[in-house]
Amino acid sequence: MTISKYRAVPTVVDNIRFASKAEARRYGELLLLQKAGRIEDLTLQPSFPLHAASTSGQLGQAIQATAGTLKTLVGHYRGDFSYLDYKRGRVVEDVKGMDTPMSRWKRKHVAIQYGITVEIIR
Repeated sequence: MTISKYRAVPTVVDNIRFASKAEARRYGELLLLQKAGRIEDLTLQPSFPLHAASTSGQLGQAIQATAGTLKTLVGHYRGDFSYLDYKRGRVVEDVKGMDTPMSRWKRKHVAIQYGITVEIIR
């Protein structure tokens, strides 16, 4: 059994490998909610490309970047789950035992770029 640097124990449920027991447990809870008809469209590992305005120092590119038309891919954010909640709309969740500065930055970037607030599940 491999343990991650944050002591998470990988766990397999329904032939799906989860990074931790907590993530596997949350998957089970979401499956029950979906079966009960409270949520639908459960997706694992939703990915969001993260873009930032960029220029090479040229005035024309600076104007385009300011206008939001010139963007560079700077990374990706991958959540743990996404689903449609009939009361709250689209929900993205991230199961965290330990939060890191990079994770917080990526969630903030997702909020700004996509208007999505990622919910942290502990």
